[in-house]
Amino acid sequence: MEQVPQMKKIQVISLTKSFIERRSRHSSFIPCIKNSRCLVLDNLNFEIEDGMFTCFVGPSGCGKSTLLRIMAGFDTPSSGKVVIDGQQVQGPGKKHIFVFQEDGLFPWMTVMENAAIGVDRKLNRQEQEDEIREYIDMVGLEGFENHYPHELSGGMRRRAEVARALITNPDILFMDEPFAALDFVTRLQMREEMLNVHAMFDSTILFITHDIEEALQLGDQVIVLGERPASVKADIPLPFSHPRDVMQGELSDIRKEIYFLMGLHNAL
Repeated sequence: MEQVPQMKKIQVISLTKSFIERRSRHSSFIPCIKNSRCLVLDNLNFEIEDGMFTCFVGPSGCGKSTLLRIMAGFDTPSSGKVVIDGQQVQGPGKKHIFVFQEDGLFPWMTVMENAAIGVDRKLNRQEQEDEIREYIDMVGLEGFENHYPHELSGGMRRRAEVARALITNPDILFMDEPFAALDFVTRLQMREEMLNVHAMFDSTILFITHDIEEALQLGDQVIVLGERPASVKADIPLPFSHPRDVMQGELSDIRKEIYFLMGLHNAL
């Protein structure tokens, strides 16, 4: 019997994005003239399988965040399309949760109250509270349920946001440089948390980072974007077990390749 090819979870097909530049000044990252059409994403094509942890890397200003917003349905392409589960994306999905780079907790709410936003309202009050506490404990915030965001460290606020996202049982988790503002040690701790989360849930995770080592430590797949207008420079599978030493063996070679693709010929 002939096998039917399995549909990919996400398909990005001939995706292009441009806009009219309204700013008078521009930088080397955004070389567009005022009132001219600026091409950001140029004919992107790639696929992502269900349950994959996919990391996106590329130079600053190349359009990674724009791509993620389009995939999440918060922005529209100029041409091409994004297809999820066989349906073209027309807007945000209820089971598609976005974690922004900026702190997204409501400052007037406690950790418990912030996490409660995504809880299943069909549960009774006690069941809701039990579920909220379960997710707070899962991200290591037991004992901080009644703290407000200003009473938490940066890493703890990130954990609270992850708990709030996970409690919705997302089908796809979009994460736009969620650890960019954290110190080095806290970033390492959050990487471990994300690996644990991915192992426990079936969610597909799309993760933007500037940190090549972070992408190699976390991802099942790394998509490398070039400078603006961005195209896909490489789509690299990472079938390696965790934990990973990115300075040794095949991962070290991949690391050097990504640095080279991003214009850095001497990987540090």
